[in-house]
Amino acid sequence: MDGTDCGGGHTPIATSLRGLEAMVRRDLAYTDYPAHAWVPPRLHAGQLVLDVAIVGGGQGGLATAFGLMRERIGNIAVFDRAAPGREGPWLNFARMRTLRTPKHVTGPDGGVASLTPRAWFEARFGAREWAELGKIPRDLWQAYLDWFRQAAGIAVTNHAEVTAIVPEAGLLRLDLRTPDGAVARYARKVVLATGIDGSGRWEIPAQIARGIARGRYSHTADDIDFAALKGLRVGVLGAGASAFDNAATALEAGAGRVDLCLRRRDIPRINPYRWMEQAGFLGHYAELPDLLRWRFIRHIFELNQPPPQDTFWRCRTHANFAFHTGCPWLDTRMEGDEIVVATPAGEMRFDHAIVATGFRIDLALRPELAGFAGAIASWQDRFVPPEGEDSALVASHPYLGDAFQFTERVPGSAGFLADIHNFTFGATPSMGLSGASISGMKYGVRRLVGGLARDLFRADAETQLRSLLAYDTAELVSTEPQ
Repeated sequence: MDGTDCGGGHTPIATSLRGLEAMVRRDLAYTDYPAHAWVPPRLHAGQLVLDVAIVGGGQGGLATAFGLMRERIGNIAVFDRAAPGREGPWLNFARMRTLRTPKHVTGPDGGVASLTPRAWFEARFGAREWAELGKIPRDLWQAYLDWFRQAAGIAVTNHAEVTAIVPEAGLLRLDLRTPDGAVARYARKVVLATGIDGSGRWEIPAQIARGIARGRYSHTADDIDFAALKGLRVGVLGAGASAFDNAATALEAGAGRVDLCLRRRDIPRINPYRWMEQAGFLGHYAELPDLLRWRFIRHIFELNQPPPQDTFWRCRTHANFAFHTGCPWLDTRMEGDEIVVATPAGEMRFDHAIVATGFRIDLALRPELAGFAGAIASWQDRFVPPEGEDSALVASHPYLGDAFQFTERVPGSAGFLADIHNFTFGATPSMGLSGASISGMKYGVRRLVGGLARDLFRADAETQLRSLLAYDTAELVSTEPQ
């Protein structure tokens, strides 16, 4: 990445970046203990069985891979369906100018200072630029992830989509679609690092899918041609930060008018993520009893994540922008070439609609999980909330074990689920701010990797014992005077 410009006209400092990479090599060498692999290899169907297969090569997948490598679990593979550098949302459907998290997040570095976002940024642009930086631009975050992948030596198999996970002979078979055709790989453990929608799919309300012609609406996760919206009337449905991100992007692309509608009586203003960014919650929420976890997450989900102040101002600087509170879309229809939306305040007419309605938690909608989704326990299977504290949203999420592993809806019916670890946003009620979240990555990866290492060692304990009993390397080789 030396010699290139990435975001905001910054000039890279190539010599400093090379120096940083030398520091990375030194730091990894200095902390390389224990220094040898320890998981006994296995063969099945003529191939080496992976100790861990990671589905998703974005920030969560990279952080998990690095954590495993640091624990000397090196027989791993990372699969991602996207092209290199296009993993995750940052250069795809993320449309904020900067990350929403504080710039001091430590990301996937695993506590290695030379691998932190700050170390990379200062090496490229300078310490003064870091001090003056408000938040990290999203394109620079992707550039950092690309560099981290290379500097940490993480191999990612791109253009490889996992289409199914199948339990077979005590292992997990991953069916992959690749440019060279269908491929099967076997693994003892699988980590799903498939992002925000990794426990379901992006949600389109039924009245929109039913009433508006498909080419006339987009979800915020779609690849939207904003240039095509120039001069058009655009309606945005949603109250969260992504709704305002997409409204601003449409305005900046020259939309004739943008009206943002939200069901709530007021725009969300309190961001619970800022409260959650503390070591107590991030590190120990997952250890709380179910009732407390339920109450925490129910309140957090009700607050939602508001638009940051700069994102709101990004919209309000345009005279052709308006927001409408208490304005749900009750119904939609097409009249000729117009979109007609029924609201409590009357009809609104648009040329294009952008839907910022988030995602739906439903594991059966994930092709890699569809074959056994009905066997996975959700919160509604394990917990009955007190009267008046119901939440269909929280109840729909998977109920996970202590290291993000799925649990059985019927005990004893699907033991293989304990070997599939759900490191996605769907883990939030069980594990807190972790998985798909940058802010929780430091603690979530530590918990996930520790659980994977524990399970692999326990499963091989008899083999490890035999290795100890056969160990005969003498440390004392002479009883004579030196």
